[in-house]
Amino acid sequence: MLRLATPGYGRFGQADQFNATFGGGEANVAVSLANYGIDAEFVTRLPENDIADACIADLRKHGVCTKNIIRGGERIGIYFLETGAVARPSKVIYDRAHSSISEIHPGMIDWERVLKDAGWFHWTGITPAISQDAADTCLEAVRTANRLGVPVSCDLNYRKNLWKYGKSAGQTMPDLVDGCDLILGNEEDADKVFGIKPQGFDVEATQGKVDASKFESVCTQLMMRFPRCRKVALTLRGSVNANINTWGACLYSEGSLKQSRRYEITDIVDRVGGGDSFMGGLIYGLMTYENDQKSLDFAVAASCLKHTIYGDYNLVTVPEVEKLMNGDASGRVSR
Repeated sequence: MLRLATPGYGRFGQADQFNATFGGGEANVAVSLANYGIDAEFVTRLPENDIADACIADLRKHGVCTKNIIRGGERIGIYFLETGAVARPSKVIYDRAHSSISEIHPGMIDWERVLKDAGWFHWTGITPAISQDAADTCLEAVRTANRLGVPVSCDLNYRKNLWKYGKSAGQTMPDLVDGCDLILGNEEDADKVFGIKPQGFDVEATQGKVDASKFESVCTQLMMRFPRCRKVALTLRGSVNANINTWGACLYSEGSLKQSRRYEITDIVDRVGGGDSFMGGLIYGLMTYENDQKSLDFAVAASCLKHTIYGDYNLVTVPEVEKLMNGDASGRVSR
């Protein structure tokens, strides 16, 4: 997608210009993995115009393969961002109707060929929220990956402002999630999509404190509903205000709940893409490290650093993440 953001903390009504960057759920994950040295590819549908060419060039600049992006349709999707401050939350306005990806159809992408030698397939709940055709194409990809033995992960990523085409997330998502080996969500996603709630937890009253143990029931309920799933990860954001959050996560696998350390993030630069940066870090960790705890710790440290970087992409390296992961949060100049 094209992201158009008001400069600084300006409101939409104040803006006479916008900062243009690119991003989007699956693309953000691909960029993270490429930064960590993993061969990453992004597959989508974009129009034949200069803006789409710039988007593809941007992905290539960050080391992401784009050879299987198909071209067609009229326009690239856009979202407008107004960054919040203190007690004023950020706002997002989507402009995605009739975008090229929303008008994709099953059969346009040869998933057998694309996924033949893949080591992982990741999708987010934003894609099936765009249109029925996008949902059907995503399901086509998931089932192909299952047939080929490719591990599948999803980020539930519930966005109420996108589900506008007549189907709800609760109607559409179960068939897709049924094909997943790893499910990621946050404190609201499982509730909004599947009606699965953590016991004794009120997201509006966290005051920056989120007890990970309250979410074990969410993980077990998800795994009972989706028997293929072997791991469930939940990011835990405690919102003090728009500039100060606490950040952590838990990972449920093999009957036990792993918890990360909790970071206090002050003076947030940009929290958009925080969940995607976690997912990129977790996929890298699970492909690289010997245990789930270390994978979780890497993912949380990576996403903590993302909050210091403007734009959707998490432009950090493995040594930078491991430095924070191992306890060095000094921010001293590296010379």
